Amino acid sequence: MLLLAPMLLVYPLAIQAPATGPGAPVAPRPREVQAISFLGDSLRAFPLPDAVRARYERQLALAQAAYDRTPTDPDSIVWFGRRLAYLGRIREAIEIYSKGIALHPENPWLFRHRGHRYLTVREIDSAIRDFERARTLAAGRPDQVEPDGQPNAKNQPIGTLKSNIMYHLGLAYYLKGDFARAIPVYRRELADAHNDDRRVSTAHWLYMALRRLGRVEEAARVLLPIRPRMDIVENDTYHRLLLMYNGELPPDSVVMGTAAGEMSVTDATAAYGIGNWHLYNGRTAQAREIFRRILAGGQWGAFGYIAAEAELARSR
Repeated sequence: MLLLAPMLLVYPLAIQAPATGPGAPVAPRPREVQAISFLGDSLRAFPLPDAVRARYERQLALAQAAYDRTPTDPDSIVWFGRRLAYLGRIREAIEIYSKGIALHPENPWLFRHRGHRYLTVREIDSAIRDFERARTLAAGRPDQVEPDGQPNAKNQPIGTLKSNIMYHLGLAYYLKGDFARAIPVYRRELADAHNDDRRVSTAHWLYMALRRLGRVEEAARVLLPIRPRMDIVENDTYHRLLLMYNGELPPDSVVMGTAAGEMSVTDATAAYGIGNWHLYNGRTAQAREIFRRILAGGQWGAFGYIAAEAELARSR
């Protein structure tokens, strides 16, 4: 696993930047900068292993060829944007989705995917607007399974258009620190979940939002359906975190990266869950140390990384 170049991290807690944090105004940025972190850092390149980058480049070439043939087709637009985003070319993906929205302003898929990438670049209010618009456009329409960009072990997509809209809308509110607005979104998504992967991913964020508001008894009820043996295809990290919250697994059983400090996307997710567990149990110093470790791990596109970054920005 490659790490970001040191200049991209520079221990962000030492950097003082005005008007940063979730919901702050978006400042101008150089073209090569994909995002400005909530701590004021410039984020440029995704840390991808060479083999993964090569695969993503091949997939992008196919998606671009399809887009070049049919540049007004919504599916071509969606897949071109997705393949750009997997390589960390987030701003280009947002531009592609925006062009698509100009052509197809009633297409919920385009708003769903642009909203996702607004989350990646820390433009949370823009993401919320897109997800709310996607939810409105999708209402009253039959739901559809959303194909995975990188298939899981069973080549079995676990999400749908509507479930992904709701999941990411709740996440946007969570990242903004608006836990009260995230909770009803997650409750609805949990009630509609039709597989265990969706149940554990949604229950994880719902549980954490409730704990952050001190609603301990409600949070405990979220854990009641969680069992050690569930039919999990890809969200094993969320499942293990929930078992940890329930006292069935020790924290050190949830992987949090290598001894050298490298982290995968799922490592960042696990580490954020553990850090947040320390935070809402009053162990602030331990929580902040884990959040710093997540940032040092370099996976700035991961939701766990973005959440840790938001926590450190709010604590300043």
